[in-house]
Amino acid sequence: MSDRLVILGSKGGPAIRPEGPMPTSSLLELAGRRIVVDCGLGVTVGLVDADMHLRDLDLIFITHLHSDHVLEMGPLIHTAWTAGLAKPVTVHGPPGVGDVWDGFCRSMSYDIQTRIEDEGRPDIRELVRIEEYGEGPVLDEGGLSVAALRVVHPPVTDCFALSFQGGGRKIVFSADTAYFPPLAHFARNADILVHEAMLEAGVDALVARTGNAASLKKHLMDSHTLAGDAGRIASLAECGHLLLHHLIPADDPNFGEEEWHDAVRKTWSGPLMVARDGLEIRLD
Repeated sequence: MSDRLVILGSKGGPAIRPEGPMPTSSLLELAGRRIVVDCGLGVTVGLVDADMHLRDLDLIFITHLHSDHVLEMGPLIHTAWTAGLAKPVTVHGPPGVGDVWDGFCRSMSYDIQTRIEDEGRPDIRELVRIEEYGEGPVLDEGGLSVAALRVVHPPVTDCFALSFQGGGRKIVFSADTAYFPPLAHFARNADILVHEAMLEAGVDALVARTGNAASLKKHLMDSHTLAGDAGRIASLAECGHLLLHHLIPADDPNFGEEEWHDAVRKTWSGPLMVARDGLEIRLD
């Protein structure tokens, strides 16, 4: 298995629109592990499109409990189970992620029990281990180490950037966050910093189309990072590459790669990528 990073869903926020991208999720294959980072709507199809057999599902990390990061966690695991998953899966998430899983299992109890009895499947509830984490070391096993940093994403308090190290590489995900300079130290010398990004002009266009414009814009500006500030974090961290992710806006035809590059080039001069659904980056 070659190490790679695949963006499965690249947009910020839970809404989807015709021919638009899907909410946030990524596949990181590193140090012999298959790691799903966040489970926005569409993650299951995204994994299949990335040529991953769902029965090989291994590790899931949830950065926080907003729906565009956790909505399809249960359905992903259940669909993998119906596709032949028979080995344990570990879900690492913030406090409350266990309630999300337990609630899903309760909602699907009839189907789960029927398939156990009628199809001879193992009990899905016994295959899944939930590990709730906080700031600091999260995992260290088999050549893979993972650490978490609490970031600023009001009103959510349990939202964490994640650092994955293995095979001589370091990949860091910012999660959803306002501009947060301590993230630069956390991401120091990362091969790739996957950082959320927002275009201010795009935000104005976005909120103009909604009925809750004032509240939505305040939330976005208080809780997310402008693209230029993502570039500042990457420069301070001296990263190898910056990958803009969780894009706001991601589905406005008036804002494309040129606008993202223009916004970032004032603060970051290194290699730059803009996420899109299905983008695959070979880490070798």
